[in-house]
Amino acid sequence: VQLQASGGGLAQAGGSLRLSCAASGGTFSNYNAGWFRQAPGKDREFVGAITWSGSTVYADSVKGRFTISRDKAKKTAYLQMNNLKFEDTAVYYCAASRIVLSGIRDGSNYGYWGQGTQVTVSS
Repeated sequence: VQLQASGGGLAQAGGSLRLSCAASGGTFSNYNAGWFRQAPGKDREFVGAITWSGSTVYADSVKGRFTISRDKAKKTAYLQMNNLKFEDTAVYYCAASRIVLSGIRDGSNYGYWGQGTQVTVSS
């Protein structure tokens, strides 16, 4: 599975952005799709994920502000980010995995990664 993330950019605090993760070369509908981010000088962190069956999981820091969805026909997963905060500034990565739900927050369980897209939130 090859993944291509897009949609990053500059937003003001309180604004919104939508990231897309387009898949090719595999049966993306059978995979869980995860979103991770890495800010400068910090470790990569889990943002959220959507399972192959449509269940979603979010990090506490984004719960209620971010929403993950997927369009199986388009082989694309989305990360809708609302009420953005300065601390959301990071490079965002999408990833695919077949891991069970209990392991979905761990990036090491993902075998396929997109190239990352920069999100910058101005305060």
